[in-house]
Amino acid sequence: MPPPWFMIRVQELTNGSGDYIAQLLWQRGITEPDTLAGFLKPQLYQPSSPFAFGTEMTRAVHRLQRAWEQGEKVTIWGDFDCDGITATAVLWEGLKHWLSGPEQLTYFIPNRLTDSHGLSNSGLDRLAALGCSLVLTCDTGSTNHPEIVYARQLGIDVIVTDHHTLPDERPEVVAIINPRYLSNDHPLYHLSGVAVAYKLVEALYQTFPEQFHQPVDSLLGLVAIGLIADLVQLSGDCRYLAQLGLQQLQRGFERKKQGNSPPGITQLMKLCQKTGDRPSDISFGLAPRMNAVSRIKGNAHFCVELLTTQDEQRAHQLANETETLNFRRQILQKELRQQMNPHLNQLDLSTTGIIILADVGWNPGILGLVAGQIAEEYSRPVILLGMEETGESSPHPTIARGSARSYGGIDLYQLLKHESHLLCKFGGHPLAAGLSLPVDNLPIFKESMNIRIRQLTSGTGEGNIRVTMKADLVVTVADLGSALFQALKWLEPCGMGNPPPRLLIRNCWFTSTEQNWTPDKHFPKIRYPKTEFQLWDESVTARGFSGIWWGHTPQDIPKERCDAILELYPDLRNSAYQVRLIAVRPTVNLVKPPFTSDWLVDLRGEAGYRSTDNHPSNGREEDQSIYVNQCPTSWSELNGLFRQAVDAQKRVLLAYHLPHPSPPIEIWRQLVGIAKYLDRTGEGTTVETLQSYLSLSKPTIQAGLDALKAFGFKMEITPQGQIQILGYDVMTQVQKAEWSVITQRLTDIIQEEQFRRQYFSQVPLATIQSMGFG
Repeated sequence: MPPPWFMIRVQELTNGSGDYIAQLLWQRGITEPDTLAGFLKPQLYQPSSPFAFGTEMTRAVHRLQRAWEQGEKVTIWGDFDCDGITATAVLWEGLKHWLSGPEQLTYFIPNRLTDSHGLSNSGLDRLAALGCSLVLTCDTGSTNHPEIVYARQLGIDVIVTDHHTLPDERPEVVAIINPRYLSNDHPLYHLSGVAVAYKLVEALYQTFPEQFHQPVDSLLGLVAIGLIADLVQLSGDCRYLAQLGLQQLQRGFERKKQGNSPPGITQLMKLCQKTGDRPSDISFGLAPRMNAVSRIKGNAHFCVELLTTQDEQRAHQLANETETLNFRRQILQKELRQQMNPHLNQLDLSTTGIIILADVGWNPGILGLVAGQIAEEYSRPVILLGMEETGESSPHPTIARGSARSYGGIDLYQLLKHESHLLCKFGGHPLAAGLSLPVDNLPIFKESMNIRIRQLTSGTGEGNIRVTMKADLVVTVADLGSALFQALKWLEPCGMGNPPPRLLIRNCWFTSTEQNWTPDKHFPKIRYPKTEFQLWDESVTARGFSGIWWGHTPQDIPKERCDAILELYPDLRNSAYQVRLIAVRPTVNLVKPPFTSDWLVDLRGEAGYRSTDNHPSNGREEDQSIYVNQCPTSWSELNGLFRQAVDAQKRVLLAYHLPHPSPPIEIWRQLVGIAKYLDRTGEGTTVETLQSYLSLSKPTIQAGLDALKAFGFKMEITPQGQIQILGYDVMTQVQKAEWSVITQRLTDIIQEEQFRRQYFSQVPLATIQSMGFG
């Protein structure tokens, strides 16, 4: 449990929202007083100065000042996804009055279907012909070194604002404002393209306050849309900007004057039946519709107008057109997914670590969406490519171009970087990427990618990549409802780095299961399955709690008692709350000792109890008790102790203490240090000694030994159980990229065990009894 001072402070900041939010914040490392206040209340957060980008930001401001003073033509070069569109809109809205409107300022967005991400020579030629002398990129440009050199030859200066991967050398630009140049713990490090653009506008507003007549924070609604749509980590300034932006969107939807939300955003939210108060309204409402424009039409220029126009009639027209394009996107996505089935049916999934498919005629604008669907269905990363002819002048007459989606924490960007010699072009981030390559390279590309995937997944090549599902809180059905929901809302906006809380309910059961079908909004004949149910456990007797399991039928609901992971959501239809089921598993068959109520004694808080050979040393009835001095890690472990108690007709004394674990990465370093010491001295150790020294269970120690072997330590275990280190083979070390995967896998295992020990060190006695132990 968090310390008392922390609980009190959280109660003060959240108006008494209870202990659950305090526990979540503590688990997620939001523990410092200043950090805590700013996390919960944006008005208490101290945002970073835009000049934290240093001389790059100063150069950009000075160059834009010169453009303003000399009346130069400036072009905003954006990108065609939601982050790039909103970034373009932020720069347009922030600069259009200062730079004399369309006469001096214009914007350009590449065509998704015919152009690639980033700058292009053909686009720069068009801008040079129009007299443009300064290009201001947003959400793109960091790696466009050849195009930047070409722009200089045309007499065009370039300022890059971006957040994507940095080039090996700084490009020859006036300025490059990219948070990747900052340390990875900097509050600005995770900014998306729209947020970087906002910081540039903020710097200009601070430098020339007399030249700007609208508050810079009037742009925060646009910033929130791009931030959340781009799935960046919502921490530091990202969270702060998203919090304020969501508040602004909500006010705008409610048509309050202070909201200052453009009518196009309001119209689009109405069409997708959202209100703008939750991140999911953007993730599943606004963002897919805005992305659909370039996926289907290619050209996303009118999206910027949709986000910025103050003309109600024009906003209504553009919002309806966006909805129509999204409707078309849904049709094409369903058709393309069906076209994949013959290809998928031919795969040998036992030897396929990453699915790579290519065919002629596949719409490149839809491939990323379908790749994401298949990755979830088949539990593997997926790359889908459309093949197209490029013409006789190209060195490669046929190119495969498409999108990749990750699964199970695999870093796609690093995988593609290893194979860059086979590619024409690639870009993206660990979860999603775009790429193109000559069709002739496809066979070797598939083989090489599968080899690397097998190396990253311990070389098994068997079945799906296993993803561990973790719960944030253990609750009962009686805990569900408005009070818990309001407490959990303090975590929002949730996203990367701050996921929605998942709740675990143990020993529960379902009644009133009923299959229903939700018709597609545009295709009434297409229906999506869902199962509605009532959820029960021992904490409720009068009525269960309503819930839904999307994509499942009643046959998937266990008939017996089970454990369930779920999320709590508002039910807008009934102005209430419901659960969305995420996963179920069989519950542990628990033993109920046939004793009186005093069979289980809680001594965890008593300082006078200590261990001597698993027995209390202060004269209490040792012979009548089983003394538990090591904190368990599972209900099964406790259940084993209770079976012993049943067999021996003894009481169980819980006398372990609150663990104070070291950080998982520090434990790993200690284990490596022990291995090096044993190698140097020739001494040996045992699993039991490592367990005691590192405060870990036997399975976790074994996982640590396996990791040492993967790192090149030669190991032998004698018949007496002594672990001997026989050297360190440098020649067999895994590559650096694979080190991080192995380390992350082990630290995840350690963190999971620490979480379990933390839980069992504080789980109430009543909870243990309600599980069937007493």
